Amino acid sequence: MDWHEASLLKLFRLVMVLRLYRLFRFRFSFSTYSFTDYFKGFEKVDAVRRIFGEKTEEVLRNLRVESIPLVGYMGVNGSNGHLMVNSNYLKNGDRIDIYLDVIHELVHVRQYMEGRELFDANYSYVQRSTEVEAYRYAVEEARRLRLSDERICEYLKTPWMSLEELKQLAKNLNVKCKQ
Repeated sequence: MDWHEASLLKLFRLVMVLRLYRLFRFRFSFSTYSFTDYFKGFEKVDAVRRIFGEKTEEVLRNLRVESIPLVGYMGVNGSNGHLMVNSNYLKNGDRIDIYLDVIHELVHVRQYMEGRELFDANYSYVQRSTEVEAYRYAVEEARRLRLSDERICEYLKTPWMSLEELKQLAKNLNVKCKQ
């Protein structure tokens, strides 16, 4: 991702986090799909079953996926709990990263369902309990897949996170990054 895309992603996230889209006369119109049509077999994944328990099939059957245009990876819409996915990322992204991102974002879906604040501005991204919990699930799944700490560190890197923040997050998740 170049700096243009990273800037657009930050702007998009800010609009969604602050719910600024409500100030515009138009509504963002996203194509929506059923999660189970978009992502097959996740109801059988142990990591997902740990997130939702006995309600896994019901939650995934009712979960909507919004296609987000232009930039970004994945996220949860803070106004309705839908999973937001960039179709370009799905087509061209690393399959393991996409899989781990789905696990991570499904934790946010559960947090949204519990009424938790996903975007608490009182904390930095890597200090938010919601982010740490979501990354913890993703890292546990990465370890189950036998990914090395080096590969997990590559997964944890994001354009909106500084090297110091990456180190802090990795330390909180007991991942050893070489940097």
